[in-house]
Amino acid sequence: MRWSHWLNVPFLLGLILSGISIYWSSPIYQHKPDPLTGNFDVAADIGIWLCVHVPWLNHYDSPSDWIYNHMSLGPGMLALALRLHWLCAYAFMLNGGVYVAGLIAGGAWRGLLPRRTDLLDALRMVRYYIGLPLAKLARRQWPHPSFDTKYNALQRAAYLSVPLAGCLSVATGWAIHKPMQFHWLAALFGGYNTARVWHFWLIWVYILFVVPHVILVLADGWDTLRSMIVGWSTKVTRPEVMANEQ
Repeated sequence: MRWSHWLNVPFLLGLILSGISIYWSSPIYQHKPDPLTGNFDVAADIGIWLCVHVPWLNHYDSPSDWIYNHMSLGPGMLALALRLHWLCAYAFMLNGGVYVAGLIAGGAWRGLLPRRTDLLDALRMVRYYIGLPLAKLARRQWPHPSFDTKYNALQRAAYLSVPLAGCLSVATGWAIHKPMQFHWLAALFGGYNTARVWHFWLIWVYILFVVPHVILVLADGWDTLRSMIVGWSTKVTRPEVMANEQ
C-alpha cells in the first residue's frame, strides 16, 4: 500500500501534464474567435491575460501558449501526449488495483467507512481549521477536537474521495477513448462531450486533495512523513482507536 501510495504521484503528474497537452488540440471550453487574435480557447485567454497583467511576463513570446508551456508537455505535442497519457493510465489502473487489494487484505478499508456522526464531526473540524489561525494570532489555546477513530470525518471524506475520483477518471477515460465500443458508458455520463467535461474537472479533485494533503503532512512533522515511507511511527498508539478500527 505504501508503494502504491507514492507511485500515484508520478502517475498522476504524467496524466495531468499529458492530459492538458491533449486538451490543447481540442479545448472543451471555447468561445467565438476573437476578431483581433482569432483565439477561441479559454485556457489561451488566461495565458494572454497573465502576460498582459503580470509585469515580468509582458515580453513572453507566445502569450496564448503560456498555460500549455507551463502546465503541460507543451502545445503541438498530441502524438507524444497520447502515448504518455495511456502509459500512465494503464500504470494508474494497475497501481489502483494493488492499492485496493492492500486496503482489503489489511482491513484498512474499515477506517474509510462513513459514520453516522460524520456531518457533525466534519463541522467541528471545519470550525477548528477556521479558528486555528486566529487563535495563533491571538496567542490563545485552540484545542483539536477529539475522536475515537483513526481518521476524523474530514479525513475520511477526503481519503474516500480519491479512490472514487480514480474510478470516475478511468470510466470517463474509456468513454472518451472508445466512444463507439463503450457508447453505453459515454451515455451514462451524458454523452461524449459531457464525459470530457467530467474527465477534465476530475483533475481538480486530485489537485485540491494533494496540495492540502502534503501541507498537512509536513505540518504534522517528520514522524508522520517517515511513517508513510517505512511503515512505523514513534507516536503512542491509542488502544481505543485501534480497537475501533477492527
